[in-house]
Amino acid sequence: MGKHKTDGSIKVQETFSEPIESFLAFLSLERGFSENTIESYRNDLFQLAFFLERGRKLSDWKQVTSEDVSAWLIALSDEDYSVASLARKLAAASSFAKYLPKGGIRQDVFTELVDGPKFYRKLPDVVTIEEMTRLLEAPPLQTAIGQRDRAIMEMMYSSGLRVSELCGLTLQQVDLEGGYVRVYGKGAKERVVPVGSMAAKAVGEYLASGRSQLVKPRTGSELFLSQWGKAISRKTVWLMVKTYAAAVGIKKTIKPHLLRHSFATHLLQGGSDLRAIQEMLGHADISTTQIYTAVGAIRLIEEHAQFHPRNREKRP
Repeated sequence: MGKHKTDGSIKVQETFSEPIESFLAFLSLERGFSENTIESYRNDLFQLAFFLERGRKLSDWKQVTSEDVSAWLIALSDEDYSVASLARKLAAASSFAKYLPKGGIRQDVFTELVDGPKFYRKLPDVVTIEEMTRLLEAPPLQTAIGQRDRAIMEMMYSSGLRVSELCGLTLQQVDLEGGYVRVYGKGAKERVVPVGSMAAKAVGEYLASGRSQLVKPRTGSELFLSQWGKAISRKTVWLMVKTYAAAVGIKKTIKPHLLRHSFATHLLQGGSDLRAIQEMLGHADISTTQIYTAVGAIRLIEEHAQFHPRNREKRP
């Protein structure tokens, strides 16, 4: 059977493991993927390799066909893996299959004809424009914390930032005069995102007054500071958004990511191009952004049901 190698739990032949390790090194060095993402790829690909070697009696990646991958997914389905997990595993296998021709291992992509598992992606929750206005106006501007909180929520809603991206912002990344912020998102990819006038005003007021009150001797160039003078944490932002939402009577479960979802949905409803929204959100695939078209469609249906005269009950 030849030499075997293990990822820590699964042993496979080197003819399977070495291309996987080469691919993982590519993701780390060339694509800048995080350790957690690479570990997820590792687990999925070694699991596939084990199935191909033991279940399909194959000896290397050159022999793999789409039927083999489909059989793997069916076997996983029988083990009660969720549809979302199956979709993630197929995505990992497909990325790896597209890499193999670059390494000269084979010329075709062996996952090209594999049908992915069908599932309905949960639509993201959003708030209305009126609710968002109430939320943004909730922080008291008489305090440094209030100025900071207003600036944070205005920027998240104006630029669609992930909470991790917002917490990691530095002073050097923000250009209020130019009206943009440089963001380093997933995979350390840089993108330039517009900052709206209201958000720029809120951040400018925070920088002019609030931030200096939060600075401590060891404070660095972090934009949004905690009361201890360090970069604000994701947990603090989560608690902050939840507290203000409750204070203004918003009944929905409000999380920081909801501001990002609302940013995209409200832009789309206002007539923005889907590709532009994709670029601002930092989505690698347009299919990820297309979920917001469904949100917009549902909103239109609700508006039609409420306001079209033929949908209203006849009144005496």
